[in-house]
Amino acid sequence: FYHMDLYGSKERFDIFPEELSGRGDRSLGDTRRESALSSEKVQRPQEVGYDLEKEVAELAKMYGLDEDREKELELLEGHLEKVGSRWPPARTEKAGSRGSMYNSSKSSSSAKAPSQSTKQQGLPDEASQGENQSKARADDEAESNIWSKGGLSSGGMSDEWNSQAVSEEEEEEEEEEAADVFCSTCKIPIRAFDKLFGEHKDHEVAQLPSAVESEKEEIHKNMCKLEEQIAQMENVASHLEEIFITVEENFGRQEQNFEVHYNDAVQVLAQKYEEQLEALGEEKRQKLEALYEQLVNCGKHLDTCKELTDETQELFLENDKAEFMKVKSFIYRYLQYCISNYSLFLSPYNYRLEEFLKKEVDLELSTLPDFEERVIDVSEVEQLMNSINAIPAPCAPMINPQAPNAATGTSLRVCWGLFSDDTVECYQLCYKPVSNEMHSDEQAEHTLKVKETYCTITDLVPNTQYEFWVSALNASGISPPSERAVYVTAPSPPTIKSKKIRSCENAALVCWESRDINPVDSYTVELSKLTDEENDDIITESIVGIPSCEVLIHLQPTQKYRICVRAQNLGGSSERSEPVLIQTTGTCFYLNEDTAHPLLAILDDGFTISCDELENPECDLPVYDNSFTRCIAILGSLIPFPGKHYWEVEVEEDTEYRAGVAFENTPRHGHLGANNSSWCMRHIITPSRHKYEFLHSGMTPDIRITIPPRRIGILLDYENCRLSFFNADIAQHLHTFNSHFQHYVHPCFALETPGILRIHTGITTPPWTAL
Repeated sequence: FYHMDLYGSKERFDIFPEELSGRGDRSLGDTRRESALSSEKVQRPQEVGYDLEKEVAELAKMYGLDEDREKELELLEGHLEKVGSRWPPARTEKAGSRGSMYNSSKSSSSAKAPSQSTKQQGLPDEASQGENQSKARADDEAESNIWSKGGLSSGGMSDEWNSQAVSEEEEEEEEEEAADVFCSTCKIPIRAFDKLFGEHKDHEVAQLPSAVESEKEEIHKNMCKLEEQIAQMENVASHLEEIFITVEENFGRQEQNFEVHYNDAVQVLAQKYEEQLEALGEEKRQKLEALYEQLVNCGKHLDTCKELTDETQELFLENDKAEFMKVKSFIYRYLQYCISNYSLFLSPYNYRLEEFLKKEVDLELSTLPDFEERVIDVSEVEQLMNSINAIPAPCAPMINPQAPNAATGTSLRVCWGLFSDDTVECYQLCYKPVSNEMHSDEQAEHTLKVKETYCTITDLVPNTQYEFWVSALNASGISPPSERAVYVTAPSPPTIKSKKIRSCENAALVCWESRDINPVDSYTVELSKLTDEENDDIITESIVGIPSCEVLIHLQPTQKYRICVRAQNLGGSSERSEPVLIQTTGTCFYLNEDTAHPLLAILDDGFTISCDELENPECDLPVYDNSFTRCIAILGSLIPFPGKHYWEVEVEEDTEYRAGVAFENTPRHGHLGANNSSWCMRHIITPSRHKYEFLHSGMTPDIRITIPPRRIGILLDYENCRLSFFNADIAQHLHTFNSHFQHYVHPCFALETPGILRIHTGITTPPWTAL
């Protein structure tokens, strides 16, 4: 925004060209600007008018447009008379002058054209030339009148063009003042002036760069969502493609199966047909042979009867008695032979003839014309037809190895496939946990029926190995089980030791512990920088591949961070741990309870130590291997960060204490400051005064402090090899140790009389600590 003094000054017109102090001033400025522009633009055509007219005349001469000049002038004259009546007379003179100037060149060019045409036609007649010249003059006068009228139109058009140019110039001046803020209500960029005095006065605005950044972040979030949806749709599409391929393969196998079984059925039917047709033909042959034999016998009998009839008739007609008797005796012998076959006793001729005639001839057929009803046995065909749906049992599936990031803490995604083109109705998936404590055969097995070639198993134990195997089923049976594959679930979220965190202005050492029995592969630490905006959950940095349960993180000073940890193994990543907050305002450490003397107690806040008695009666106080045994002292956690570190100790005036730093290997059976591995400030009370000592290797300089400090500031400077003590209440420097610290040190504290010490960490180093 501009300074308020500019609103009444002359420079304000340059800053805000659209909002002038008064309407009259603006109109006056616009009038001057328009007049200047119009005069400038009117002069420019006059400067180049002659060349343009000459060029037009040459082009008209080249393309033979002079012949159509009269028609053009007539049309133009009628049109310009209508238009010219609309223009005010004030501009006629100016426009007419421009028109006459233009018409002079036109008339000269038109005068030259007829003369040239006359020469070309070869007419030397002077009278005709004079007529042509007089006609040319008349044409020139008419054209000059027309162009003078047209000058009115052109003058009006130039004024209109000048006003339009001025308006365009004003728009360009308005556009030059670019938008510099963003209206959150209208969702458009605007100028700061519109926020103060325009239509966006009551709207919410934001800085344009911040609005651009927020929009980019929103677009980035939407892009991430779109990418997730695209990945999901791609997975679905790939799964559908697999289903399509499976349907095609199953159809091909079923078609082949139907063809084979139906071909077998047709072959069996054809064989049955041939067998039945052959048996029927054999029966037909037997019947025809029997009938033919009976027919032959009948023919023989007929012939015999016919012969006997003829002979009997001849005998009957015989007149010679002697001859008649001979024939009769012959017939008798023949009949006796014939009748003997029927077991008949023939008496004399008449009697035997009568008996022969009385015998009934067997006219019954030896075989019937009908055929036996044959039952066609199609049981075999039925079996074949029924076996069309009976497909062979499938082969053993092949279970896939575990894919990366295919598991959570309580679920696993198992995939498998088939070697052959078997038809499968479903799959039987079996699994059980793998444990070294119990024999694998004693573990409980779980079975699931699955239609697809994958399955997601839930309700599992985190960071645990499971053994999977799968079988395929169809109507014919179940396949052999696949080879067993071992899958592992993702780990449980780690637990950050918030009380064990150490930090300084530019780094932090974060420690955590795993909640799983089985080891994990690595850890990932995620950092989120916290601000006052809404994007607190955005991960600003991720540190991956951490092998142990602690990590040193470099941070920015005076910032607030949220830190989470994930555990990872072959199955995938765990959920985020419970976050912890770290502020990089100063050095933070914790008190190591393992080093505390048994008489020293740590209160609930974790940074207040107290001692109620100095005598150590016989009691069951815990004593650790790393604890102080003689000095009632405790060590803080190691400060593993280079640079400067500052903390304060709040003390009581009647309490004797020690405060400073020490190496890790400082003797636990000695006093702080009495060896070369510790540096401390000691306060003791004598009958005459408060005595302060600054001890290292049992030696102290002769320093007298007149004002007893109630809040001691301790500054540890690794780079400059200094350890300084201050009276923080009055910003007074007490003493500085100049010593080369070969290793990182621990803060140390001790009580020599009953009392308490309060330790304050996370404090920004005061400026008065600079020496």
